[in-house]
Amino acid sequence: MEYEQITYAVADRIATVTLNRPEVLNAWTPVMMQEILQALDEADRDDAVRVVIFTGAGRAYCAGADLAAGGFRNPDDPEGNKPFRDSAGQVTMRLFNMQKPVIGAINGNAVGVGITMTMAMDIRIASETARKIGFVFDRRGVVPEGCCTYFLPRILGVSKTAELILTGRLFDAREGLDLGLFSRVTSPEDLIPTATGIAREIADNTSAVSTALARQMIWKMLCERHPMNTHIIESKAFGYMLASPDTEEGVKSFLEKRPPDFAMKPSRNMPDFYPWWEDVPYINE
Repeated sequence: MEYEQITYAVADRIATVTLNRPEVLNAWTPVMMQEILQALDEADRDDAVRVVIFTGAGRAYCAGADLAAGGFRNPDDPEGNKPFRDSAGQVTMRLFNMQKPVIGAINGNAVGVGITMTMAMDIRIASETARKIGFVFDRRGVVPEGCCTYFLPRILGVSKTAELILTGRLFDAREGLDLGLFSRVTSPEDLIPTATGIAREIADNTSAVSTALARQMIWKMLCERHPMNTHIIESKAFGYMLASPDTEEGVKSFLEKRPPDFAMKPSRNMPDFYPWWEDVPYINE
C-alpha cells in the first residue's frame, strides 16, 4: 500500500510506522490520521507482524496539528456540516483494540496530538532530544483530545494529569520519565535500537496469541468495575491456552533449554470468547 504522509515497513516481524512530514516537524493532518489507521489495520491483519513501532522522520516526533493543512478539521466532514469528531481519538481507539503490541519511540518534540496519539501505545520511550512535550490544548483555546482524559489519569494519576493538562506547560523527556509517561529515555542514537530490542524480546520469546490476549486484558480490565470480572476472563484465557499447542511448546522449549517455536496465529487461533467486550459505537448528535 502506498502512503503519502507516513512510511510503513516490515522487517523481521517488526512493523515500523514513521510519521513522514519532516519539513513541518511531522505536523498532523486528516490524511496522516487516515494513513495511520490503514497501517494499523495492515499490521493487525498480518500474522508476520508481531510488534509495531511508531517514530518520526527528522528532528521531531510530531509538532501537533498542522493548522494550515486542516489539522483541526473534522476528517469525516471537511466542510463542517456534521458534529466534530476528534481525529487523534480515532487513532487511540484503534490502538485500544490492536492485537499487536505497539511501542512509541518518541524521537523529538511531541506536542498536542503528537503526544496524545501515543496514549494507547503499550510502551513509550523517548530520546533526550524530546525537549518540548505538552498537552497544550487549554493554551490554544480548545480542550484535550486523543482520549487523553481517559488514558493519562490511568498512566500518571489524577493530580499529575491535572497539572499537565490544566497548565498546558511544556516539559522534556527526562521529566516525562520521572512522571511515568515514558519507561525509558535514551540518547538519540540508541532510541530505535532500544525500541527494536524491546520488540525483539516480544517477537522472539512469546506466543502471538498469548500476547494478543494479554494486551487486551491489560487495556480492557481498566474498564472493569470489579476484579471478579478480571478473574473470570483470565481464567477463560488461561484455560484456553493451557490446552493449546503453544503452551505445550512453551513448556517443552523451557525444559529443553531452547528458543520456543510457537505456531498459533491471531488470525485463526483466537478463542471463541474473544472479543469478550462490546465496542461502544461513536454517536455525536
